[in-house]
Amino acid sequence: MASTHRLNAYRVMWTLVMYDLPTETKKHRGIAARFRKNIMKDGFSMFQFSMYVRHSASSENADVHKRRVKSLLPEEGKVGILQITDKQFGQMEIFYGAKQQVKQNVPQQLELF
Repeated sequence: MASTHRLNAYRVMWTLVMYDLPTETKKHRGIAARFRKNIMKDGFSMFQFSMYVRHSASSENADVHKRRVKSLLPEEGKVGILQITDKQFGQMEIFYGAKQQVKQNVPQQLELF
């Protein structure tokens, strides 16, 4: 019963980071690149340009990653952080132009304790 609770689609979370950072100067581009690289080091993957996602086994784990992103925020620009359940993420419809994209299966994360 405990393993069912851990893999519940309403308990498993996704953290989405969406950002719009200034890139007019070389310094701004460096700051934006550093922010992107740092969130990728924390396990975020590009969903689309300036939007990264990360899968977490629980809301508590998702909160850890949200705090990490907050600690990386640059001085300028706009960053949004959204957390949704796996169930909500799975209801997303993705299109390339008018063609609907086939959803990829997300592997279950293995927890070792």
